[in-house]
Amino acid sequence: MAVFAQTKPAYEVFAVRYATLKDFPVSGLVRGADRARRMDVAAMFWVIKGEGRTILFDAGFYREQFMKQWHPADYEKPSLAINRLGLKPEDVTDVVISHIHWDHADGFDLFPKAKIWIQKEELEYYAGEAWQGHARTAADPEVILGLVKLNTEGRVNLVHGDAQEIFPGITAYIGGKHTWQSQYLSIDTAAGVVVLASDNAYLYENLDKRIAIAQTLDVESNLRAQDRMKQLAAGNPKLVVPGHDPAVMTRFTQVAPGVVRIR
Repeated sequence: MAVFAQTKPAYEVFAVRYATLKDFPVSGLVRGADRARRMDVAAMFWVIKGEGRTILFDAGFYREQFMKQWHPADYEKPSLAINRLGLKPEDVTDVVISHIHWDHADGFDLFPKAKIWIQKEELEYYAGEAWQGHARTAADPEVILGLVKLNTEGRVNLVHGDAQEIFPGITAYIGGKHTWQSQYLSIDTAAGVVVLASDNAYLYENLDKRIAIAQTLDVESNLRAQDRMKQLAAGNPKLVVPGHDPAVMTRFTQVAPGVVRIR
C-alpha cells in the first residue's frame, strides 16, 4: 500500500500599497527617535492566495472622517486597489484584522463575502471595557458597531489567543500590545515562512535595531514579539515584513503598480 507524504500548503503573499501619509514624524513609529525626523509612511495591506482562498491581512481605511483628518496622498480605496491583482471585492474570502486601529480595520466591510477574523480579546475589550470611564480609545465606534453586527450575522470568527492555526499553513500570534490584543501572521510559502508584522513592527528600523515601536502599551512585549517574528522566519529576516515601511515596495519584486510579491 503506497503512503503519500502530506503536501504542505504554500501560499502566495503580496503587499499592496494604497496610500501615503506624508511627512510623518518618525518619533511616532520608532521609540526614542529624533523628533525632527520625518518620512513618507506607506499605508499597506496584504493579500494571501492559496488553498482556494483569497485572504486579506488588514483592510485599510476609507471613511470620510479619516480622509479629512489624515489627508492621505496617492490614495486608492482598498476595494479598488485589489484590482491591480486582478481581484474584485467579492473574490475576498476572508479578512484577518491585525488590530482595531482605523488604518487597518476600517475597510472591514468593503468585501461583501468575506469572513472576518480578529482576536477575541481585542473585539471584546473594544466593544466593552475600553469605553468605561475613558475619554477616547484606539477604536472607532463605527467600526466596532459594524463588527458586532457582522458577528450577529455569523461572519466574524474569533481567534482564541496565541499560536492559532486559522487556516492550514497560516498561524496567528498575539502581538506586542500595540493595542489590547493585536496579532500578526506567519504564512507558509514556497520561499519559506513569511511573517506579516503589521504594526507590531512599523519599520525595518524597529527590526534591524531591535527598537520598540513608539505606540505600545508595553515595550518589553513588543521587543519579545519582534524576536519571535525573526525566529518564525527561520533565520531569514527578509521575510519579516513591517507594517508601514515604504522600503517594502523596493525590497521585493513588483508585480503591478504599488504591489510586490513577498518572497
